[in-house]
Amino acid sequence: MIGNLPFLIPFFSYNAFPLNFPFFVAAPFIFITFLSTPYSPIKSLSKKMAGLTEVTEGGHHLGLMFYAVSYTILASLFSTKPYIIASGIFPMAYGDAAASLVGQRFGKTKYRVFAQKSLEGSIAMFAVSFGVFAMSLFFFSALYPVSLSLSVMAALGVAFAAAIAEALTPRGFDNITVPLLSALVFLLFVGGSV
Repeated sequence: MIGNLPFLIPFFSYNAFPLNFPFFVAAPFIFITFLSTPYSPIKSLSKKMAGLTEVTEGGHHLGLMFYAVSYTILASLFSTKPYIIASGIFPMAYGDAAASLVGQRFGKTKYRVFAQKSLEGSIAMFAVSFGVFAMSLFFFSALYPVSLSLSVMAALGVAFAAAIAEALTPRGFDNITVPLLSALVFLLFVGGSV
């Protein structure tokens, strides 16, 4: 799962990969995921890969491509600080998946802003985003100057921003709003300490 890439970035030497390694890993997925959509100029390839977008986006065919775009933006801006990439990617990779699973299975309290969501799914989004990102900050603090004293507050802020962005964004577009807003909130919390 490409969502785990921030955990691997610290183990690559930037002397061996002088260019922006995370960017060059993430960027090709924009084109690959676009080719899997009905908008692909290569219709035969689009038909062969159609299951990719149907399974992951429940009918919103560009959502996976939007995820690749947001991942690429974060990777290009913060290639040497994978914990910032993680602040945007982990809520999307883990929190959004949990929101979808919990919302579909247990979502009884429905609400609608721009798309129908469930309170149970939104709570799952918050809880999983907080848990995964908070744990990741402990991992990154062993490798980078990440302040553990700010970790819990930053993880709460990121989880809250991710849950709000997911709740207010129409299907598919949350693949851009959640990662970018979550990373922005993390940067606001940690300020100059990153």
